[in-house]
Amino acid sequence: MFNQKKTDVGVGGGEEEEEEEEGRISCGTVMVDHIDLQNLPEGCIANVVSLTTPRDACRLSSVSRSFKSASESDAVWDRFIPPETHTILSLQSPSSSVSSSPSSPSSTSNSKSKSKKELYLTLCDNPILIEQGKMSFSLDKSSGKKCYMISARALSIVWADTPHYWKWISLPDSRFEEVAELVSVCWLEIRGRIGRRMLSPSTLYKAYLVFKSTAGAYGFDHQPVEVSVGMLGGEEPTRHTVFLDAERGQNAAYHIGPGPRRIGLINRRHFLGYQSSQPREINETQYPKERDDGWLEIELGEFFCQGGGDGGDGELEMACLEVTGGHWKGGLIVQGIEIRPKIKD
Repeated sequence: MFNQKKTDVGVGGGEEEEEEEEGRISCGTVMVDHIDLQNLPEGCIANVVSLTTPRDACRLSSVSRSFKSASESDAVWDRFIPPETHTILSLQSPSSSVSSSPSSPSSTSNSKSKSKKELYLTLCDNPILIEQGKMSFSLDKSSGKKCYMISARALSIVWADTPHYWKWISLPDSRFEEVAELVSVCWLEIRGRIGRRMLSPSTLYKAYLVFKSTAGAYGFDHQPVEVSVGMLGGEEPTRHTVFLDAERGQNAAYHIGPGPRRIGLINRRHFLGYQSSQPREINETQYPKERDDGWLEIELGEFFCQGGGDGGDGELEMACLEVTGGHWKGGLIVQGIEIRPKIKD
């Protein structure tokens, strides 16, 4: 129920007076009854809800029974699923992590019990493998934007095929069959590329290196690495330095000075310098964060994918380099590079 106003329009078109009237709207000589949104046809409500976001649709479903029915309809959730998704599903790798699941996206079209909302949530929670199992695809749950992870096998890693420097192993908590473990190198160079058209338009993306450190990791506690994100052949990419040693970030937060270098398998944890029990402000993007899946990630940079026809062709390149320090490093396990929408604060 809304407070309505009555407006009388004079001969000259100007408003002569305005007064409130309960339940009706007067505009000149036309009288219109008030509108109760809950009495609108479900299709009309669904059309309005589909113009919002998946997060808003879930919130609106608690307004009333009519809103719940409309908000969970296929008409709404089909609008939230990117139109290219069905083509991507047709390229799904047989080894996909959800291919044998009852809620698998590939089986949705053959099951009447599967709704568009269920498909959407499955794609959010269960990344599928594409590109012969060398890339994963999923949806961001809050926005429906496309997310990808490029596997280590699909990255360009200098010396990756030389067992003396890198070796390929399998880990049960990786979404890919193989991950790359750094044995020991002086020249660290990891690059990944993805076509701009694969990304959702009008979206600010961030790229992350997804990795782990072995117990004997060394060479990353004192030496930063340079990371960058940018279009190939375009403007100069944005660059900054980060540390791949998670412990260094924790030490910096508590004013712990850097300890002696960790060399080879000798992992010394003696700290020198002043230590405070109160944490301090640090640039968190410079240090790795633990993910929900137990892996670590470090931000490489961000990129805005233009909308409509402005997106164009071209490839986005992400890089992680340490080629100037001149010292050896090892103990890094690389799963891949993930590209996902930036979460709004």
